[in-house]
Formats: sequence, C-alpha cells, structure tokens
Amino acid sequence: MIRSSALVSLLLASIACGSISAQESSKTFQTVKLWSDKAPGETKEYPAEGDTSKPGDRGVADLAVVRIGNVTQPDLRIYSPAPDKATGACVLVCPGGGYNILAYDLEGTEVCEWLNSIGVTAALLKYRVPRREGKAPYEAPLQDAQRALNLLRAKSTELKIDPKRIGCLGFSAGGNLCTMLTTRFSTLTYSKSDAADELVPRPDFTLLIYPAYLIDKDNKQQLASDVVFTKETPPMFLTMAQDDGLGCENVLIPALKLNELKVPFSLHLYPTGGHGYGLRNTASLSRTWPDRAAEWMQQQGFLESKK
Repeated sequence: MIRSSALVSLLLASIACGSISAQESSKTFQTVKLWSDKAPGETKEYPAEGDTSKPGDRGVADLAVVRIGNVTQPDLRIYSPAPDKATGACVLVCPGGGYNILAYDLEGTEVCEWLNSIGVTAALLKYRVPRREGKAPYEAPLQDAQRALNLLRAKSTELKIDPKRIGCLGFSAGGNLCTMLTTRFSTLTYSKSDAADELVPRPDFTLLIYPAYLIDKDNKQQLASDVVFTKETPPMFLTMAQDDGLGCENVLIPALKLNELKVPFSLHLYPTGGHGYGLRNTASLSRTWPDRAAEWMQQQGFLESKK
C-alpha cells in the first residue's frame, strides 16, 4: 500500500477561523485556502459565488437545500470533533450537484456534523463549479481535491489527524470526483507549488454515496472509460438505492471490478430511496447508510484511536 512521505510544516495556504450561518451549521471551522493565487487554468470571469437556490427548488425531508454556485476560489473548511471523541481519522467531504452546483448543506455541512459525532475530523471541499468549458467535468475539481488531500496530510500534526487515515466521501458528482481522486493519485494534475505537493494524493479509504457517471452511457454493464480501478485502489464503501434514476449499476459494476481485483469493499443496496437524500430523515431505509458506513470504518480500523 502506498503511504505519504515525511510531513512538512510550512505551507503557503492561509488559515482563518470562522463560523457559518445557522442555516448551514452552528459549529465553528477553520478555512484553508487551496491556492495561493488563482486556481490552475482559471481565466474566465464568473458571477459572484453564492446560493443559487430558487423558490420551488426541490427540498429534502421538508428542508431546503443550499446550492452554492460559481465557485472560483476553492477552499477547505475543517470541522474538528470534540477532543474526547477524536479518533485521529479524517474524511474529505465532496458534495454533489452535477458538477454545476454544490449541495453544500445536504451533502456537506450536515455530513461534517455526523462525522464529528463519530470522532472524525471532517474537511469540506468547496471545489470549482460549474463545469469548465472544453474540459472533462471533473478536471478542475480533481485538481482541487488532490491539492486538498495533500494539504491535509501536510498539516496533519496541526490538525491532530493521522496522515495514514485520511479518507474521502462523495455524493453523486462528488462520488465521481472521489472515484477520480481514488484512482488517479499517481499523477498530479497541476504544477507543484510547495512542499505539500511532494506528497501522494491517495485517500486511505473511500466512501461513495449514490455516485454518478461511473458506468458507460451506452452499456450499463461496464465501467465508464475514464474509471480505472487497480490493485492499488484503497478500500471502498458503496451505497445506492435500486430506484435511483442514475442507475444502481453505478455501485454494482464498480463492486464487481473491486471484487475481481480483491480490493476490500462493502456494498449496500437499498430497494428505495431515490437520489440526493444526503443523510436526512426520509421515509426510506436508505437513510440508514451512515450507520453502516460507521460500522465499516470501525471494522476496517480507521476509527481506532492512536492516542
């Protein structure tokens, strides 16, 4: 298994402390800027970043959803668990939104609160959206995700996390992004900027929650051509509902490939639940996936405190 190299101490990333609105969370967080200047390849001007939700937009479990759009300055927001609960594990959280917006509370801040409740430091990735013209949908977000993972490892001592227990968790398009991060760690997708980028941006484990775009558009029985699992792929947790409009093949076909490669994985398929429910209290049994995910992380040894 590939491990990170020695930790580095000084980074160009700026750190700030803050708190977000009550609509999103009551917890405080640290903000870590990913790029010291403009993000790689950014030339086009976009409207101001903000919540793009409109009256009548779909909510979940009788609650609205914050839809952040026009992200040009990606960052990480670090939510730390109570010291008496902290296990040392950390998870990079990637919200979904079709690579057009970020479901920032439903698949972001609310997930960070759950992770904190089980002793995990949560790092919420605000990656670039919408899709950049002429590029693969995940190209710019993958740069952000790789940089984020490198920064987390480089800052592991400061953040009081174990650099060998840093995973990623993604929903829908965020699940696609986590898959790209998990399978393309051997090649850095941007020019190195500091010592953090000498590390290897490989998650130690990956959780895919109703992931998108993992199967071929014309043949749902095979992986998409840009999804390539290997024996170096880290352990994975996959869950989806059978009635998800994207097709539950998005977890079934990857699971078959992981099984072929003998990569440890856990697959949970629910008969109903649809798509885009986060971890809110819907009527479907699919809402119980966080319990199964926590059990899996515990069984795999990722939640064992190393104090």
